[in-house]
Amino acid sequence: MSRNYSDQDISDAYIYLLSRLLVLRQEQLDFKEGFKWNELRHRKPGAVDWPNPNLDVAYSEAWVAVDESSCTIVTVPKITGRYYTVQFLNGWGETVANINERTQPQGGGDYAVCLKGADVQLPANVTRVDLPVKYTRVLARVALGKDAAGAEALQHRFTMKATGAPKLPEIPATPVFDLDTLPGVEAFEVAPLALDSEADINAGMDALQTKARAIAEGIKDPQERARVDKVIHDKALADFAKASPKLGHGTVRNGWARPSTVGVYQDDWLTRSLVNEGGIWANTMDEVVYFKGGVDSTGAKLNGDHVYTMTFPKDSLPSKFAKYFWSVIAVDATHHRVLPNAHNRFLLNDATTPELGKDGSLTFYFAAEKPADAPDGNWLPTPRGQDYRLTFRFYGALDGVKDGTFYPPPLVKRS
Repeated sequence: MSRNYSDQDISDAYIYLLSRLLVLRQEQLDFKEGFKWNELRHRKPGAVDWPNPNLDVAYSEAWVAVDESSCTIVTVPKITGRYYTVQFLNGWGETVANINERTQPQGGGDYAVCLKGADVQLPANVTRVDLPVKYTRVLARVALGKDAAGAEALQHRFTMKATGAPKLPEIPATPVFDLDTLPGVEAFEVAPLALDSEADINAGMDALQTKARAIAEGIKDPQERARVDKVIHDKALADFAKASPKLGHGTVRNGWARPSTVGVYQDDWLTRSLVNEGGIWANTMDEVVYFKGGVDSTGAKLNGDHVYTMTFPKDSLPSKFAKYFWSVIAVDATHHRVLPNAHNRFLLNDATTPELGKDGSLTFYFAAEKPADAPDGNWLPTPRGQDYRLTFRFYGALDGVKDGTFYPPPLVKRS
């Protein structure tokens, strides 16, 4: 029986659908852990369990439900001289709002997060923030800086409460897979459920959704099911892996990949799925610019058996390119989880007080053991015998990082 879709259609529809399945996977894990709608969970720094977290901040997390008759009041404390934001993402991993002093110059106060168009009576002195969807994932971030205790105290002053009784969704039962074993044909078994439970707010996705639904119908035939599963494993997963080094339509320089977009994706469904897989809950480039590094200056994969250095010239130090803060972390190459080490050091940033060289340059060292010439605050421990990746973040990107003309220096293998 002929089908009205090609192998390439299967690959494209699969990768498109994956961004929704990755969010649903995390949603199911969250509620299994004990999340409740419209209740913030304050995390100890470093205690979140999803790919590529930012270890510079104290996180608070929630799932928020609003509808035509109910909003959610988010109380933000007065914060000065420290980065913070309250980020809202939809069921595809798209950032739909941020609350901070950049979007709300008045800063701290009460914010009513509402469904756009909802007719809800709100208390006085509450600022309304409209969302295009009923259900969102929330991450509140407060920068740790050199005062982690102060950040944690502020973190616990963020609160959240629904104004009424919003209708709560039934969370779709989709595959809860390991990130090193992405789903096969079973992804299309749940395609109608995944698509029907959350509209894609981006225009131009109808053709991909139509293909996904056609494939879901086609696999009811055992022979076609076997064909689709084979195409997923032979082609779709290979296409996805091939797109990973450049983060889809991003660019690579000095071995560092800079995505073309992040946080809001419009028609770039490929980048959205790659970001959801490698660093779910990414924010917009107005807030942060991410670089991914997985290779050294020769193009070889980074591995903990080697020592690498990267040097910023004195006129291009990381602090020049970040209004708020910068950092670099190491994560494993498969699950994108922060790598444990005996020294309990997981990132380099201003708080590790890296030392400048005599010429004013700044050199970082990545190695299993600290090189003899490496200042302690310049060294990030990495695991022996294991490939890894680095993530460099610039919060409040400035100058060349903001406009895409500057990339972090290459990693040079020393031994």
